[in-house]
Amino acid sequence: MTLVAGVDSSTQSCKIVVRDAESGALVRSGSASHPEGTSVDPAAWETAFHQAAAAAGGLDDVAALAVSGQQHGMVCLDEDGAVVRDALLWNDLRSAPDAADLIAELPGGAQAWADATGLVPVASFTVTKLRWLARAEPANAARTAAVCLPHDWLTWRLAGARSLDALTTDRSDASGTGYWSGTEGRYREDLLELAFGRRPQLPAVRAPHEPAGTTPAGAVLGAGTGDNAGAALGLGAQPGDVVVSIGTSGVLCAVSEVPTADATGLVAGFSDATGRYLPLLATLNAARVLDATARLLGVDHDEFSRLALSAPPGADGLVLVPYLEGERTPNLPDATGSLLGATLANLTRAHLARAAVEGLLCGLADALDALRACGVPVERALLIGGGARSAAVQRIAPLVLDLPVVVPPAGEFVADGAARQAAWALAGSTEPPEWAPASEPVRFEPDASSRAGTVRERYGEARSGGLRRPAKHV
Repeated sequence: MTLVAGVDSSTQSCKIVVRDAESGALVRSGSASHPEGTSVDPAAWETAFHQAAAAAGGLDDVAALAVSGQQHGMVCLDEDGAVVRDALLWNDLRSAPDAADLIAELPGGAQAWADATGLVPVASFTVTKLRWLARAEPANAARTAAVCLPHDWLTWRLAGARSLDALTTDRSDASGTGYWSGTEGRYREDLLELAFGRRPQLPAVRAPHEPAGTTPAGAVLGAGTGDNAGAALGLGAQPGDVVVSIGTSGVLCAVSEVPTADATGLVAGFSDATGRYLPLLATLNAARVLDATARLLGVDHDEFSRLALSAPPGADGLVLVPYLEGERTPNLPDATGSLLGATLANLTRAHLARAAVEGLLCGLADALDALRACGVPVERALLIGGGARSAAVQRIAPLVLDLPVVVPPAGEFVADGAARQAAWALAGSTEPPEWAPASEPVRFEPDASSRAGTVRERYGEARSGGLRRPAKHV
C-alpha cells in the first residue's frame, strides 16, 4: 500500500491524515494545537507539525505529502531565510486603515482592484499587511527580502530548503494575497510595489499537480493549497457545487469555470486547487445563532432540532434576522438582530427554534444570491461544519436555499484535500485521483410545497424593516 499524507495547518491547529494513495482510505491521523493570537511565530507551526506527525504514528512510510494552510497570513523572511517578525494572520485587523488607503490610491478604486486581482483590499489580505509593515515597522520592512504565506513557509521548511529561490506556492493561496491575478496567472508586482514600496521576492507558483520538491527523506511534496481550496478538493466539489460551511461564521465557496470581479468586495475571487476558480464570501452569523437560541430555550441541540422541525415552514410568520454580531453579507458591521412578526399564536418555543434556523439559512441564501449576481452557477450545496450536524439545518436547508443539499460524511476536509493533492503529485497525472467516500453522503431535496419563497420574502421584509402580519395560509 502506498501512503500519502495531508496536512491542515489552520489558525487553531495542525491536523494530519494518512491515506492510501490509490483508494483514499484513511489509515491514521494526528493533531496538535497552535498558539492563540493574531500574530504568531511561524516556528510554532513547524513544532505543531512534528507533534501531529508523531500523534499520527510518524510519516517515515509516506511517499508524498502536501500542506493546506490558513490563507492570507504574512510571513516575512530576510535574505538568509530567517523570519523577520511574527507572522500576521488573516484575522489580524491592524491593517484596516491601510486597506482603505490602497483602494483610494489605485486609479479606478475598488473596481480596478477587483478587475486586477478578483479582490478588493480588506484587512485580512496580505497586501494590506505589507502596507502596514512598511508604514508601522519600516526597519522590519527594510529587512524583508521575501514574502510568503503560511503553507508556503511550512512546505519550504519540510523540504529542508534554505534558499529563498526554493519558496513555492500554488494559485489558490496566491489568489488570496491581493497581488496575484487569477485570470492572467501571474503576480501583479505593480500592486505589490504600490503597497510595499518595492518588490520583495515571492514564491514560485506551481501548477496544481506539480511537485514542490521532496523532503530530506525523499517524500514528494505537493504544491499545497489554501484552506478553502483544500476543503473543496477534499470534498470533490465540481462546477455548480457550492460548499456551505456553517461554523462560527458561514463560508460559501463555489467551484466555477470563470473568474469573478466583484467591486463590492462581498465576493472574493479566489482560485481553486484544480485550475478553476473558487469565488468565496462569508457571513458572520452561523452556528452561534443556533447555540444562542438553544441556550435561550434551555435545550440541547437534539431537542432544539426536534422543536424546530415541529413548527411549520415560515414559523407562522415569526422571523429572526440573526445579525447578532453585525453582518458581513450584507456589509452591516453595526447591525443587531431582530425578532419580528410575533403574535400570540406563534410566540412558542417551537416557532422560535424554527425562526432561528430559517433566519440563519436565509442569511446564507442572501450570500448565494451574491454569488449568482457575479455570474456563478449554483446547482447543489455541500453542507459541512459544526452547524451542518443539526438535523433541523439539514432538513430545512434545501427548503430555504431551494437547492439539493448534500451532507458528506464527517471528515477533515482540508487535510483530505491536501492528501488528495499529494497523491496527485505522486502519480504525475493530469487529473486528481478519484477517491470514493468512506460512506455515502446524505442528500436532501427541495420540496416544491414548502413555501420557501414566502420564507425568503418575509425575511427580506423583516431585514428591511417592512414586515407586516402574514396572510392566514402562511
